[in-house]
Amino acid sequence: MKTPPASLQLAVAALAFGCLLNPLPGRAESPYHLLKEIPVGGDGGWDYLSVDPTGRRLYVTHGTKVIVLDIDQDAVVGEITDTPGVHGFALAPELGRGFSSNGQEAKAGIVDLKTLKTLQKVPTGQGPDAILYERRRQEVYTFNGRAHSATVMDARSGAVVATIALPGQPEFAATDPSENRVYCNIEDQSVIVAIDIRGHQVVNTWPIAPGEEASGMAIDVAHHRLFIGCHNRLMLMLDSTNGKVVAQVPIGAGVDANAFDPGTQLAFSSNGDGTVTIAHEDSPEKLTVVQTLATASGARTMALDTKTHRIYLASARFEPQSEPAAGEPRRRPKMIPDTFKVLVYGMETLPGR
Repeated sequence: MKTPPASLQLAVAALAFGCLLNPLPGRAESPYHLLKEIPVGGDGGWDYLSVDPTGRRLYVTHGTKVIVLDIDQDAVVGEITDTPGVHGFALAPELGRGFSSNGQEAKAGIVDLKTLKTLQKVPTGQGPDAILYERRRQEVYTFNGRAHSATVMDARSGAVVATIALPGQPEFAATDPSENRVYCNIEDQSVIVAIDIRGHQVVNTWPIAPGEEASGMAIDVAHHRLFIGCHNRLMLMLDSTNGKVVAQVPIGAGVDANAFDPGTQLAFSSNGDGTVTIAHEDSPEKLTVVQTLATASGARTMALDTKTHRIYLASARFEPQSEPAAGEPRRRPKMIPDTFKVLVYGMETLPGR
């Protein structure tokens, strides 16, 4: 990667250190700010986003398809169809392939990244949600929420090579090739499992107290640190070699995704309450919140471009929601058609700032 421009280096330094003096959200001096809204449109919900920093593409799961954006032009350039109930999209750029977790049909789709056509579908356990490409062995893991399992398939042939039983409902996952491990949150049990990628079996199960019901996960492979977003409004930093929680910071409500930027040592938590909590890994034992970024209500999923240090979140506008009657549950607000969009945040200096 090319050396970042001086202005970006200064912004990173300000975020990591200077903002400790004044980390209030919404202030003009807060380094991360809204750069652009990219209209997408269409109906249906959304889930995870994935960035290919080399191919300069962003993949956004949206209902029954995956929207493809050019992140240098900030424009929609295509879509991947026939992905019913898609949750995640994993990337294997060196193979020219992507992989979708199609929740409604309990299958994973293998996609040609050039043509955006589905080449093959592979049966998984019920409810495939998170999906991960493990580069060292060139294998794909789908984490099946209803089946409490992980399906492992060969990324080239599509052959299923293992089915791994899990102790509960899996959520997001990350991999550390140097440790030969894949890690996954078991949300309903408040634990993390470590899976050996050679034997395809769970070799460790670690409680995440004081965290509860972890959803998002990201990893700093250089320091063997996992960043875990928990629904009791905590982001944990955990040693991925032994499962010890070494640091924690408060975050917003409704976390769904986490990201880590090795170039800036920043960890991100995207929260459904319309915030992104940004923390700096001061050391492998210390994590400090440096900014609470105001985003949009419901913008809970996120992807990071490590080249530009930008983050991308999906959002939409919703119809006004009345308060439920006593004893009735609160329902999800109804999305206004054709308001789906991608929000782009970064540290660049904008005209007039």
